[in-house]
This record gives sequence, C-alpha cells and structure tokens, in this order.
Amino acid sequence: MSSPLRARTLSAYAAPMIPLGALHFPVFVFVVPFYAAQGADLELLAAYMVAARLLDAATDPAMGLLSDRVRTPWGRRKPWMALAAPLLLAAAFALFVPPEGASATYAGLALGALTLAWTMALTPYQAWGAELSGDYAERARITSWREAAGLVGMLAAAILYQAGSAQGDAGLGLFYVFCALLVLVPTTFAAALRGAPQTPDLSRRRLAWREGLSLALSNRPFLRLLGAWLINGAANALPAALFLFFVEHRLDADGDTGATLLVVYFLSAVAGAPLWAWAARRAPKHRVWCGAMLYACAVFLWALTLGSGDVAAFTAICVLSGLAFGADLSLPPAMQADVVDADAAATGEQRTGVFFAVWSIATKSAQAAGAGAALYLLASAGFDATLEANDAGALQALTWLYAGVPVALKLAAVALMWSFPLDAAAQAEARARLEAEARPAA
Repeated sequence: MSSPLRARTLSAYAAPMIPLGALHFPVFVFVVPFYAAQGADLELLAAYMVAARLLDAATDPAMGLLSDRVRTPWGRRKPWMALAAPLLLAAAFALFVPPEGASATYAGLALGALTLAWTMALTPYQAWGAELSGDYAERARITSWREAAGLVGMLAAAILYQAGSAQGDAGLGLFYVFCALLVLVPTTFAAALRGAPQTPDLSRRRLAWREGLSLALSNRPFLRLLGAWLINGAANALPAALFLFFVEHRLDADGDTGATLLVVYFLSAVAGAPLWAWAARRAPKHRVWCGAMLYACAVFLWALTLGSGDVAAFTAICVLSGLAFGADLSLPPAMQADVVDADAAATGEQRTGVFFAVWSIATKSAQAAGAGAALYLLASAGFDATLEANDAGALQALTWLYAGVPVALKLAAVALMWSFPLDAAAQAEARARLEAEARPAA
C-alpha cells in the first residue's frame, strides 16, 4: 500500500482546480443566459456548445498521447499546464468580456479557443493526479481534494457573478470572474508545478495506435464506467444549464435569488465532499457513487412539484442535492485511475493521458449534449428567455427538463455501475503486477 500523501502536497496539486472550477461553471451556467439576454440566438448558441465538443473529439486524444509520450526535464505533465495558463486567460477574456452586442457566432469562436486551452491544461492535469498514488482508497482522497478545490472555484464564481448581477449587470458579474482568474491562474498553476511531484512512467513498451484502440475497446470495466459517466454527466448538465431559467421563470424569483441559491448549492457541495472520501475508505467506490446518485434522484423528484413562489422549498433542494454533487465529481475519476492500472498491467503501456483524454471528451460531450439538447428542446417548446411570462406548456417543459429527465438518466447510470467488477482487491492485484513488471522510464 502506498503511503498517504501529505496535506501540503495534496493542496499544491489541487490548487489549479480553483480557477479551473471558476472558469468551468460560468461557461455552462451564466454564459448562455447572458448572451441570450443580449439578443444572441438561443438555438445557435446551443449548436456552438455542441460544436465545441466535436472539436474536443479531435484535440483531447492528441493531447493525451502527447502528455503520455513526450518527455522533458520537467516531466510529462507539467510543461503542458505551464503553456496552457496564458492561453486560458486570453480565451476567458474573449468569452467573459465581449464587445457590446456580441453575437452567437462571436460566443462560439471564443468558446472554441477556450476549449483548446482547456484541453491543454485539464488532460495532463487529470492524468497527473491519477498517477500520484497507486492505492485504491488514496485515489479517492486525491480526487476529493481536487474536486473540493473545483467546488470552491465554482462557489467563488457564483459569488462574484452575484456581486455584479446585483448591480443590474450580468456582464459585470462575468467581468468579476475574469478578474479573479487573472490572479488565480498564474498563482495556483505555479504552486502545483513547484509543490507536487513528477510521476514516473511505468510503461514497459509502446503500443501501436491500432492495437491500443482495440485493447481499450475490449476493456469492459472502462467501457462500463465511461458509459455511466456519460449518462450521469448529461443528467447533471440539464439542471446546470437550466438553473437560472428555472429560478426566474418557474419560481418567479429574480436573478439575484438565483445567484444566491447557486452559492447555497456549492457551499453544500463543499461541505459534503469529505463525506464521500470517508465513505470510499469503508465501502467500494462504485457502490458509494450509486448510493449518492439514488439519493440525488429522490431529491430531484421533489423539484417536479414546485411552482411560482416555492423559493424556500427549492433552497432545501439546493442544500440536499449539493451534498450529493461531490460524489459525482470525485469518485468516478478515482475509479478511472483504477481502470488505467488494469489496462497498463494487461498491455504494458501506462496510457493515463490517453484514457483521461477520452474521459475528458466524455465529460465535455455529456455536458454540452445535455445542455445543448435542453436548450434546443426548451426553445422548441416555445420558451423565450426575454419574456416576463411564458405559457404553461413552455414552463412544464422547463420543469421536466430540469428535474424529471435527470432522474431517469441517473437511474440508468446506477444500473450500469451497481455490479462494477473493479473493487479494491482487483485493483491491488493489477497494481502489484504493473509495478513488478514495469521498468520506470527516466
């Protein structure tokens, strides 16, 4: 069993997730309503969200392969993050601080640039975290620290957005988020690059791409986990994309109330994060995740009953569902690291970057497909974000897309994961074989 990592090391590694979380959240929650309120076409915005994920389908695997195989004096993962930092800031400025009257096409181009920079940072970063420990339970601790940092970033973005929107200007809220990124990206990336260790390459050979693809597609635990992650990611993307619409048009609350409720949600998620790391040390990670998804389903069913003025009840829903959110963020990536061990032991190549590139594609695709489908279906039902009052049919569509469809999707993910075969014993066996046979590269 690997020794537990020191808190100082964990905090250094987790630090970049604060700005990455602060950057990620506005893209999928604030940006579309902001551009739509400025007159940008909602259906075209949805199309650009999907197009950005198609771009990922090409760039993420390339980045994963590069970060696996390109060796430098500074390691395999760190140089890419250093290169990505200024690109992230430039793209975030374009998207969050647009010129007056910016169109949906402008938003789409800025989102495409941000997507490229995001890939350069996130794919090596996630692979790096998966390699920091070979221990089944310690991996859940690493991802819990990282994703808790991401939740802090999301919370900070929600607070900053609220501070701007409270002055009657959603654009000011996005500007405040960018100002925070301008400070956090260089400082936290530098902390990780200096304070977290490089990880060795445990590969004993290199696979041709055709052989590697064939072996990955025959890895049943990987495919099962990936499928569940896709489905659950879409389930989470729906309420994220529709949150502000639901608060303002279904509950008839103002935008400030919506921003406040987002803060409540993420405070609850941060508070709940240690619970899932604790549970993962006492039960199989896949069963803990299934329990969290079932709990979230029960909470979201309550949201189907809400109507105008039910802000207090929705606040309780935000607290209860927020507690479950940390499990979705931290446990599946820890299981993905276990899948990489099993693959490396069987194939001889530690393809952490490639596997997490596929993971990244699945994450972004689920988010964009879920959000894009939700926005398209909502627009098709006659919903108009610029109207003070939508008709009953549009509001009913909003309610079911926000709460009903996610429940069905989460139940499907639970069905896939309940009997997941890679538990602590199986992972320990694969890791022992990998370390015994590997010849770490210099």
